[in-house]
Amino acid sequence: MSFVSTLRQWDEAVACVEQRDPASALRIFLNIEEKSSKIFFNIGCLYLNNSELDEAEKAFDRSIGKDEHLAAAFFQRGVTFYKKERFEESLLDFQQAFKQLRGNQLIDYKPLGLRYKLYACEVLHNIGLVQAQLGKWEKAQENLLTALSLRADAKFSHIDHALDAILKQKLFLLVEIRAGLLFKPNKHYVAELEKRDYLGKAKVVSSIVPADEFSGFAPLQPQVDNVPSTPKVPEVLRVFEGEPHTVLYEFYPETKEELAVLPGNIVFVLQKGADNWASVVFNEKRGLVPYNFLEPLDIVTMTSKPMQIISQALLYSSQTNNIREFSGCIVKVHFRFTIAVRIAHGQSYGVILQTISSKLKLPASTLTLCYAKEGVDERVNLEDSEMEAVWNSVKDNRLALWCSLTEGKSVPHEKVVALYSYDSSTPEDLDFKQGNVITVLSKVNDEWLEGQCNGKIGIFPSSFVKAFNGDQQCE
Repeated sequence: MSFVSTLRQWDEAVACVEQRDPASALRIFLNIEEKSSKIFFNIGCLYLNNSELDEAEKAFDRSIGKDEHLAAAFFQRGVTFYKKERFEESLLDFQQAFKQLRGNQLIDYKPLGLRYKLYACEVLHNIGLVQAQLGKWEKAQENLLTALSLRADAKFSHIDHALDAILKQKLFLLVEIRAGLLFKPNKHYVAELEKRDYLGKAKVVSSIVPADEFSGFAPLQPQVDNVPSTPKVPEVLRVFEGEPHTVLYEFYPETKEELAVLPGNIVFVLQKGADNWASVVFNEKRGLVPYNFLEPLDIVTMTSKPMQIISQALLYSSQTNNIREFSGCIVKVHFRFTIAVRIAHGQSYGVILQTISSKLKLPASTLTLCYAKEGVDERVNLEDSEMEAVWNSVKDNRLALWCSLTEGKSVPHEKVVALYSYDSSTPEDLDFKQGNVITVLSKVNDEWLEGQCNGKIGIFPSSFVKAFNGDQQCE
């Protein structure tokens, strides 16, 4: 099952829960072939809310098996065991959930799609309740006193009531995650699933047919004799630059120069390079896509999607003037990772270096550029005296450069260490394990960072890491 199919089913199931149809939501979740830890967590919550405790236990087992650091799953399984009156196992799960907090007052799961904060004081509250069920009143009192000291604000008044109950050797209510709270898919990817109507409803403003009130895509036309057996290519497509192609596979961009596309999209190929990258236009955006992800579109034989082709063609026409103005070169730069930039022909070495420096977010003084010179076995360093040879070596508006850090110079980057393991839920995420040292490349927003670890680059939640003190070793 593709990522898009899983995403669509996930979103449909969450929508069913919001419409108070948990039975349909559970059926959709169970039909997902490749279930992640978050999906199993959602299934467990639905079973738990329906008091199907055996099925809930199995689902939380699978969720923890997929992600052994998901504290919320341990917490919910502890609730399940408590309701099954298996207090010893419930105590172990609540203690494991508290351990996963790693000394923090809370874990905010909002960046991962769950609008819930797991507080240490509430985990200790439940630990105290289970110990009371086991007759360990003194230990229950100790844990509630600790919970009282970790209480963040006055909204946790139930901890005071619990402590009063323990002093009287009475039980109190269990803290649970509110019914209906589930992990949701990334909203940005969900938005890409929606179909967009760029043209709206057509209106006839002029027609040679009397009383023409047709409101379709084209006005009615007079009947003619000797209609050609082969339909003509739509006139609207003849004036466009580029060739229409169908996207065969999903492609997720690694750089800003590349373009995200999904199977079935129709793109216009402006230029195909010898390096198998194609410059295309899709949805008012221009970028690079691997050419082997595309298939030429035979417009003459197309019958199922003529409206979509013409719609995208008309959309493309609004961008034609800007496309014609661009006559630059696409430069692929091989660094620790590969990037692509557009640079006008004939630019100086200084302009090229500054453009690549800005793209990599590294000082220009720390970078050395080189290129493969014809007739020379080793790569030649880029400098002003080489620029004429560099531009003469450009083929099909493509140029390959190699970039390295200047010897003896280093680029200071903040380093952080992972408090917990993080499994990616989208292609743009960065996977890492607990204890990995991550180099922070940029700050996306207050909740997300972009970093590099184990040769990979991606984004990750800032709440999963802390400042690196230099004692750990990068795995």
